[in-house]
Amino acid sequence: MVRQTVSDPDTSSGVRRATMAAFTDHEVCALTAPGPLNSAAGSLYVVATPIGNLDDISARALKILREVALIAAEDTRHSQRLMQHFGISTPLAACHEHNERDEGSRFITRLLAGDNVALISDAGTPLISDPGYHLVRQARAAGINVVPVPGACALIAALSAAGLPSDRFIFEGFLPAKAVGRKARLEAIKEEPRTLIFYEAPHRILECLQDMEAVFGADRPALLAREITKTFETLKGLPLSELRAFVEADSNQQRGECVVVVAGWTAPESEDAVSSEAMRILNLLLEEMPLKRAAALAAQITGERKNVLYQVALDQQKGA
Repeated sequence: MVRQTVSDPDTSSGVRRATMAAFTDHEVCALTAPGPLNSAAGSLYVVATPIGNLDDISARALKILREVALIAAEDTRHSQRLMQHFGISTPLAACHEHNERDEGSRFITRLLAGDNVALISDAGTPLISDPGYHLVRQARAAGINVVPVPGACALIAALSAAGLPSDRFIFEGFLPAKAVGRKARLEAIKEEPRTLIFYEAPHRILECLQDMEAVFGADRPALLAREITKTFETLKGLPLSELRAFVEADSNQQRGECVVVVAGWTAPESEDAVSSEAMRILNLLLEEMPLKRAAALAAQITGERKNVLYQVALDQQKGA
């Protein structure tokens, strides 16, 4: 078994948080309304590569990487090692977060001329917290056939082994680097019922878990998947308070690339419990209208029971 010890940019913090935030409404329209398929053009293959263990690359991926005219790579120096390992001599050209918007036309020109091109990231599936969105968008807008070549993806690998509900989940990518922004994002999704998946950099993993414990609660089940498929792979599932303590006590757990999987929110068992969003709406309405009317309108908006909202507001006023 061959193992690759380089870092895993499929979960690397240097990515690219702005990659998906950078596109405009016009660009989104272009993506959803591609040009007519150009049968004379080549195909753009979006090829997943290993996130650590080189044995995870597929036979199809190797075949395509050998046969295409050009490989668009996030870091040509990094990917050259992968190509050398498998004896692939296809030319590489840089396609990363800093140039893909402006340099994408060079790849489109080759594709329109009939050449097939493969898109790869340093590790894992391109576009998943990695570059590639702009090139794929441009290719689709030009009527070029875009073909996915599935393979390794850290978030899916972590979810598959987490033991948490996997029928419905959301991927949040990297949280904001600064504490204020990170907590605000967590607050916005703390009552999300679907399983939550995050990427995090090793130097921020402890702070991230501390904030998750504070916002989601100490008892929320979670899993840290670290260095997936690599020599020091770790998958540790615990309530958030215990997981935070585990990472805090062992500095080795603050190394390598990290995926955090967190169980979704479940409503309290009490029938009289009111969600924080319902309380927020109720309190806003109470500033503008009498209690009874505010409770009735809040019930219409949120679906909560009117009598429960009325009693909560009444108790709140009595306690003030």
